Amino acid sequence: MALRLRKLSIRVLLFWLCAVACGSAQAQESGPVRIVDALGRDVRIETSRRVLTLGSDVTEIVFALGAGDRIVAVDRGSRFPEAASSKHNVGYRRRLSAEGVLSLDPDLILAAEDIGPPEVVEVLKKIAIPMVLVPKQNTGEGIRRKIALIASALALEAEGRALAGDVLANFEKATKLTEAIPVEKRRKVVFFHGVERLTAAGAGTAADAIIRYAGGLNPMDRFEGYKAASEEDLIELAPDTILMMSNGRGGPTREEVFSNRALALTPAARTGSLIVLDGAT
Repeated sequence: MALRLRKLSIRVLLFWLCAVACGSAQAQESGPVRIVDALGRDVRIETSRRVLTLGSDVTEIVFALGAGDRIVAVDRGSRFPEAASSKHNVGYRRRLSAEGVLSLDPDLILAAEDIGPPEVVEVLKKIAIPMVLVPKQNTGEGIRRKIALIASALALEAEGRALAGDVLANFEKATKLTEAIPVEKRRKVVFFHGVERLTAAGAGTAADAIIRYAGGLNPMDRFEGYKAASEEDLIELAPDTILMMSNGRGGPTREEVFSNRALALTPAARTGSLIVLDGAT
């Protein structure tokens, strides 16, 4: 039977490891602040009463800082915490509509730096509404930077330091457990976006970080980003486990995955080893 785990990305995994108790931060907002975002842009923020968050990690951090009540809308991938589902949804963060964003009248946009499409991002950079782009880094230091940047944008620096301390402490505990696993006992794991195209996650992706931090080996890490994997590739890579994202309809099932000709030839197919992640896209 396929194992179903909650949370897709490494930032979701980290927040699952760390329960943060913060009170409402609505009343703590102060005057104008200036910060430098992931692209080195100097952003002046007058107020942050109506915040649009784009990116599951960005949304989670805002909630963990106790400022969830400031959020007026989120992207499709922001499914955690549960309260995020009650917010207006602007769709997939890489297929944004400028009109859809502006119609919500936010006074601050907090966004992962990989939002798109590029032409919409350029429009959003030029409007009067301040937009802070948050770095996409899947390391302990990257998590700290994200929290610090978002906390500064919301004028919640003290809360940010406390949150970062808790998250990094749990991150360190988790990584120490997996570091103790001998290399020869680590399973080779390949993450695919879907069964039909078999696009696999290579180095520098959130899926690669999940695999490494969980104590596995990603044989696709010889490539950067995502790459189509052929039948020949999979025979050579010989993954022990296939990692996939839930399709929202109860699948993909083990039968659907291993009926694929290429995947049927892998060691994972012989043992039926499939992990389906239910989380952000």
